[in-house]
Amino acid sequence: MMNDGKEWQLALSAFLLEAEKLLNRSEECLSHLHLIRNDSDAIDCMTLSLAKLAAQADTLALQAISEFSGHIHGLIANAENPLQLHDQALDALHDCLTLLAWQLELIDTKTGQLALDETEQTSLIATVTVQIPQKGFTCKPQQRLHHAS
Repeated sequence: MMNDGKEWQLALSAFLLEAEKLLNRSEECLSHLHLIRNDSDAIDCMTLSLAKLAAQADTLALQAISEFSGHIHGLIANAENPLQLHDQALDALHDCLTLLAWQLELIDTKTGQLALDETEQTSLIATVTVQIPQKGFTCKPQQRLHHAS
């Protein structure tokens, strides 16, 4: 693992700057979606930004960031057509982006560790899943959770 020394700190610093840009871009897309619902360009921009964030976090072995941003990306990319981004769905996505930004600030710049209780991530993912129906799921959200056990 690369999480030690000066190279790691430089790589992490560069990642954090890029991550901030990608999150800002995602938040701008989300704001646009509040004005123009289901705009495909804004959705594509947000999914691309989240995918880049996940890939870059994965490269630095920042598992919590990589998995969370990748999961959000997957939920948007796998949404039923036509995608229905109503207020509750947009609010849930906003909450996810807010948590991601907060988590980025809490990464230990010396070790890359993020002390994290995954409860909030899990809860937000469940909320987004309910608010943005996924392709291939025909049962009610409560049934999905029961079958996943």
